[in-house]
Amino acid sequence: MEHDVRPYLTARRTVSPTLSPDGRLAFLADTTGTTQVWTADVPGAWPRQRTFYDERVSFVSWSPDGDALAFGKDAGADEHDQLFALDPETGRVSRLTDRPDAIHAWGGWSPSGDRIAFAANRRDESVFDAYVMDVEDEGSEAELVCEGDREGMLSIEGWSPSGDRLLVREPNASSDDDLFAVDIDSGERRHLTPHEGHVRYRQPTFGPDGDAVYCASDANADAKEVVRIGLDTLETETVVESEAWSVDHFALDAATGRLALSRNVDGYSELRVGRLAAPAEAATAPVDVPEGVVHGLAVGPEGERIAAAVSAPDLNHSVFVVDPTDADGGGSLRAERWTRPSPGGVALDAYDTPELVRYETFDEREIPAYFTLPENPEPGETPVVVDIHGGPHHQRRPWFRPIRQYFLDSGYAVFEPNVRGSSGYGREYAALDDVEKRMDSVRDIAAAVDWLRERPEVDPDGIVAYGRSYGGFMVLAAITQFPDRWAAAVDFVGIGNWVTFLENTGDWRRSHREAEYGSLAEDRDLLESISPIHSVEAVECPLFVQHGANDPRVPVEEAEQIAEEVAAQGVPVEKLIFEDEGHHTTKLENRIEQFERIAAFLDEHV
Repeated sequence: MEHDVRPYLTARRTVSPTLSPDGRLAFLADTTGTTQVWTADVPGAWPRQRTFYDERVSFVSWSPDGDALAFGKDAGADEHDQLFALDPETGRVSRLTDRPDAIHAWGGWSPSGDRIAFAANRRDESVFDAYVMDVEDEGSEAELVCEGDREGMLSIEGWSPSGDRLLVREPNASSDDDLFAVDIDSGERRHLTPHEGHVRYRQPTFGPDGDAVYCASDANADAKEVVRIGLDTLETETVVESEAWSVDHFALDAATGRLALSRNVDGYSELRVGRLAAPAEAATAPVDVPEGVVHGLAVGPEGERIAAAVSAPDLNHSVFVVDPTDADGGGSLRAERWTRPSPGGVALDAYDTPELVRYETFDEREIPAYFTLPENPEPGETPVVVDIHGGPHHQRRPWFRPIRQYFLDSGYAVFEPNVRGSSGYGREYAALDDVEKRMDSVRDIAAAVDWLRERPEVDPDGIVAYGRSYGGFMVLAAITQFPDRWAAAVDFVGIGNWVTFLENTGDWRRSHREAEYGSLAEDRDLLESISPIHSVEAVECPLFVQHGANDPRVPVEEAEQIAEEVAAQGVPVEKLIFEDEGHHTTKLENRIEQFERIAAFLDEHV
């Protein structure tokens, strides 16, 4: 590839907005090469950096009184977050937790701002418990409020308006959750979502008066809607219908009933803000933001402002703020842009917008995908990177993706399929690859290659399999099950052996992952049969393998064993393992090295 990757990777992003009572904005930005906390006092002003670590910061949250910012940070991308508080006036940072052997998942500030809640696996690595901590007393210890009753994650979603209860979500699987109200004084848990089958309850929050919970859920439809769960009857009422497309982000201010939601329409976001007009009724108005993807919704204190991060193919992640009270008059609302992160060395107007396409797969189902061709493609000579997302309950969307543009400017087309099992297309579609149907999604990838080979621009012998995490498994499965379709393959932190993956992944993740993939106790034969490690003799194309030594999700041994086994077949293999990274490559210099080596690898083999 002729182009230098550095100008692309130095494009910056601003995400995870949080609002103070006096009008200030805090957010995460990677201006220095790793994600840190920054603040801005007015729209468009030069922001102020607040944290200065070599390691990434994972979240930031402004206290209700605006006197403190909570944030989390791990070490070596190991995801074992510790919690900190920052005084925005003095810049002084206080450590709130000091247990590097445990993960601390942020749960929110109490309504009065004197306490925080978090979930942690301090007591048992495989189990998360709920904790509350007094942050005004520097010598106070976190109080264990409620012990988790089974292996796996739990998340604290927030506090009741009265400050006496926590709202807890327990994921049973990628597409199934349960909600509980936990009494802080007694530790008593009340189950709020008894249901049959798989139902998602996402971004839950207590409503006004604390007598109901609002969230995005598919309890009443195939796609997620905004629903209200009355705590007296536990009845689930629809507040905002899905209109065939899922509500993927939702935020509500309990004190005022002001709310925001985004609907995922074939990957693109529709943002709306408004208020609760009645307990099970919302009045909302559309917000005019760039055509792309909205994420990170945050309602400010008293519901006076709503912030959102927005990304588009030609817009790096920027924060916009809207006044939801303007929705009371009806009509479309204008959002004000607060952050303007540097685009790096490539102008934003040089970025191409993918085309949304659909192709037919083996069972005549249509699979949605994004397809982007380079400028002036030569007929029959354009290689293609088939970029497969992870998850599997994830979705490729029209985000700002500098690496996509890097490939395009280097002469490659980029094809990004949302095969069966992807989120964003309803509960039924997301379940089409569960357990014994796992390999059907790999057949969707094979059908994608068949579709690409019929395009007049595409070089049929120049197609690359490329994917991260679960997408890495898909790459390895594709090159073992359909070896004659690929010129090369790039596997980031992928799963090569389902049995060793489940045996060695973090203890807190195993039960959740088994619900999606199959269990070691009941499905071992299936897991063995679909593990790419057992079919390496079929691999024909050169393979690039990348991993982080500190990965708690997919152990680095997955990379080691697949690279060794494929190389033993006489196939060219290049391996890159970062000792200071985990499941994600978080440091700029590592990302640059990673893609420089991938570019050289593809230059040689494609």
